[in-house]
Amino acid sequence: MAYEYNDDLKKRLKRLEGQVRGVLRMMEERKDCKDVITQLSAVRSAADKAIATIVAENLEQCIIAEQEMGGDTKNVVKQAIELLVKSR
Repeated sequence: MAYEYNDDLKKRLKRLEGQVRGVLRMMEERKDCKDVITQLSAVRSAADKAIATIVAENLEQCIIAEQEMGGDTKNVVKQAIELLVKSR
């Protein structure tokens, strides 16, 4: 089943893209490593939140679809957990 990526999620990723460009600019300007690491941590946190949002929303859609077909949702949940583990 295809997942529909909403505009809020796309905006979030565009902000993340801007954060990465900001980190590159900081590196080019030879900013202190502590500041660079702080910003990279913010990028990682934003990426983690985007991943969690995608997995959670997709899981919800997949569970509903599986239930409508009369199937077992255990495999759907297992796949979602594997995606989250893989993302770390």
